[in-house]
Amino acid sequence: MADKTNRLKARLPRGFADRGAPEIAATRRMTDAIRDVYERYGFEPVETPAIEYTDALGKFLPDQDRPNEGVFSFQDDDEQWLSLRYDLTAPLARYVAENFDALPKPYRSYRFGWVFRNEKPGPGRFRQFMQFDADTVGSGVMAADAEMCMMAADTMEALGIPRGSYVVKVNNRKVLDGVLEAIGLGGEAGAARRLTVLRAIDKLDRLGPEGVRQLLGEGRKDESGDFTKGAGLDTGSIDRVLAFVGSKGADANATLANLATVVAGSAQGEAGVDELRQISALTTSSAYADDRVLIDPSVVRGLEYYTGPVYEVELLLETKDEKDRPVRFGSVGGGGRYDGLVSRFRGEPVPATGFSIGVSRLQAALTMIGKLAGQSAPGPVVVTVFDRARTADYQKMVSALRGAGIRAELYLGNPKNFGNQLKYADKRGSPCVVIQGGDEKAKGEVQIKDLILGAEIAGLSKDRDDYLKKQAEAQFAIPEDRLVEAVRELLVRRGVSWS
Repeated sequence: MADKTNRLKARLPRGFADRGAPEIAATRRMTDAIRDVYERYGFEPVETPAIEYTDALGKFLPDQDRPNEGVFSFQDDDEQWLSLRYDLTAPLARYVAENFDALPKPYRSYRFGWVFRNEKPGPGRFRQFMQFDADTVGSGVMAADAEMCMMAADTMEALGIPRGSYVVKVNNRKVLDGVLEAIGLGGEAGAARRLTVLRAIDKLDRLGPEGVRQLLGEGRKDESGDFTKGAGLDTGSIDRVLAFVGSKGADANATLANLATVVAGSAQGEAGVDELRQISALTTSSAYADDRVLIDPSVVRGLEYYTGPVYEVELLLETKDEKDRPVRFGSVGGGGRYDGLVSRFRGEPVPATGFSIGVSRLQAALTMIGKLAGQSAPGPVVVTVFDRARTADYQKMVSALRGAGIRAELYLGNPKNFGNQLKYADKRGSPCVVIQGGDEKAKGEVQIKDLILGAEIAGLSKDRDDYLKKQAEAQFAIPEDRLVEAVRELLVRRGVSWS
């Protein structure tokens, strides 16, 4: 007997998740829908690796003095620091800078993949999650930002979220920077506290005004007892920041008027309001009015590198969790203008704007509200084995089905118990199995067992008139040379598709 004391314990690291066929199939359906919208807007795909030089991540790092703080980092054999990508924007900035002369400008691209955060995991907070980004690099006009907002709206509707159940909120960091300048947090001297303020405001939806007030002041203790140090603002400065966040009006024009009053006298703030006015005019003229794209001062985006318009997609739907508690999903994507990221590599101004969908978060939301069924694709047609000596015959059938574009596999387990083969096909979600014993071989036939119809028959009373008729339909013989044709007809009849 093996020594159990030395057995390795199978365990999953905290903040990570395994995913099975249903979740993967749902992700594929989502990403296909998102890709269709992005490509309709003229964006083309690009891929970058999951690992970058740590210094290339730049302002993405929460703490540049500790390269493993916030990101997963390690040193290679020549002592260069490398990190798993924190999101997909920094790698794009590096890629564009490295291939600048070869790329068309503006450069419109999309990419999706896993990103990694070395942060404290919790309910709904993972250390690995998927994002799907689109960016326009090389254009400084507000039409590029307006287009991102409109594309975000179209993407939500392509995913089955109707108008009125989401909103794309838009703000401008220049407006907020004007407010921060007014309370003494302008320039490099106030950079660290400014970032703390931004992150505090970014939590408004989750913590409410009082929670944000605490984070703008001395700090806040969460439910677990962990204390987050605040920005240390005085009461007057806190009131001014919260007044800015609360300056949303009845419509876009009213909000813009309120913001203009808040930033009066700040050239930077006034420039931000003007940019918002341009975006609002462009989206409204294309029928993306306040019910789809909305000017909202509460949006700040927590990262420091944003330089102009910022936007978030918020789901307005509410549902209940497994304990019948109300669940509101909040933000499922966002982005903004980041005119300084590519410039870090180029030493010249390179305007850019982009939008990112949190695929993992949005998938959880869509699944919970029933917009995304967590079902795997149908399983393959299973060719059963009666005689191992005839494996080559069975494999020939499998090859014929595959050659016709039909998912198929040969049963590779122990063939002695035929019932186990049927149970296996059932667990795989197979639409049908192919059977050929000695008698069928002698007649030049194969039997096809329709497992979908078989499942329906199992729920019928044996006394019903159609019971025997359906039983006959559920398993039938056909000439061996009609195998592919008969299986294809069955798949069409049962509405089975793997696309």
